[in-house]
Amino acid sequence: MMRGLKRLLPDALAARIVLLLAIAIVIANMMALAVLKFQQQRFDQQASEDREIERIAALIPAMDAVDAQVRQVIARDASTRFARVRVEPAPMLTEAPTEGRATYIASELATMLGRADVSVAIIDRPVKPGAPGRQAEYRTDQVIAITIPLSPRDGQSEWLNVVTSGAAPRAGHVDGRPFLTILSLSLLCVLGVAIVLARRLTTPLRQLSQATRAAGRGNRAARVPEEGAREMRDVARAFNAMQAEISRFDAERMRMIAAVGHDLRTPMTSLRIRAEMVDDDEQRDAMVRTLDEMTVMADGLVSYAREGQDTEKMVPLDLGVLLERLRADRGVPCAAAPGIEVMGRRVGIGRAIGNLVDNALRYGKEPVVTLTRDQRHAIVTVDDSGPGIPPERLDEMFQPFTRGDNSRSLETGGAGLGLSIARTVIVAHGGEVRLENRPEGGLRARITLPLRDIMETAKG
Repeated sequence: MMRGLKRLLPDALAARIVLLLAIAIVIANMMALAVLKFQQQRFDQQASEDREIERIAALIPAMDAVDAQVRQVIARDASTRFARVRVEPAPMLTEAPTEGRATYIASELATMLGRADVSVAIIDRPVKPGAPGRQAEYRTDQVIAITIPLSPRDGQSEWLNVVTSGAAPRAGHVDGRPFLTILSLSLLCVLGVAIVLARRLTTPLRQLSQATRAAGRGNRAARVPEEGAREMRDVARAFNAMQAEISRFDAERMRMIAAVGHDLRTPMTSLRIRAEMVDDDEQRDAMVRTLDEMTVMADGLVSYAREGQDTEKMVPLDLGVLLERLRADRGVPCAAAPGIEVMGRRVGIGRAIGNLVDNALRYGKEPVVTLTRDQRHAIVTVDDSGPGIPPERLDEMFQPFTRGDNSRSLETGGAGLGLSIARTVIVAHGGEVRLENRPEGGLRARITLPLRDIMETAKG
């Protein structure tokens, strides 16, 4: 039950606020309608009792002025389907009224007639069996019994006994048109204010969500405006402070990596010069080969640090043109759909895709690059016909210094930083890169990047 209700709720916070306010307004107006209906019933009852008081007060002087037979005729004519009027030799009531409504009716009649011998009682009378629309054996109906002594005639005392159930209830219910008008105006006014308020409340949350996603992609410049309610300002201030701290940490880490890679070059160059002076050809070749591998690792460290600190500006990029340049440089087949643009750093994206192509050339064979798109993303795939990678190691390949052959041989490549650099660049552009083994054999590297119009809409 609760899960079903939760599914009916909208996902957006602003929509939930507006919906809850609308429900609250409708409930409040329904309660007001119930109170109004109750008050109307009370007013109807009061008006009915006042009419009966006036009618009975008008009967007494007329009956006192005529004889007994005429009194019976007047009583018969005064009876209605809601009131039974009788002139009888015995009083129906003998006690003074004690209930609030009965006391009020007796007091009003006594005032209008100028006498104090009026008896009134409110009686619960069982509803007759078979009455239309009623459950007689379970319900009772309240009637008003009134007894007033009349002037004696022919030496005999007579009393006017009246039993009335009041006037007929007002036909229909409370007129719904004014209620619907008031409800509509209330909804329009309150929901208009609620929509504005909800948007003001949720705008900082939306900005925080966008900045958080950008931070997850590696954008350390993402910040949240410190505005709005106090709680939102506190959250924005904490997020901005966190971003600044992470940015300082990343910058320091990249500086350290770049420094290590740069500083290693000088001693390795010196060692290479000395190694080339060794007379033993076998020893010399082994030492030079090892130093070359160390140089590749040092260069990879510098490149990795440079990509992490890239300050190149984001510009509109036609991926088809970019892939055509890569095809010309590396001589690989490329099938690109025209007019696919993204917002990105030309050098960074070029290097990321180039690393994947180089990886396919190095470890696979017959690489093919394809560019397509869906509704939101540009999709670049690099397929090869190599041996592939064990499924359990696919995610591991994006870690720095990880290679498929677990070696550092210059014959098969560098230090294992190419895929790490590619992922760093692609994630910083809001995309993702994945590796998967092709069913027909070989490896597929798949890059998805947000299209230019999607990125601009998100920023807007």
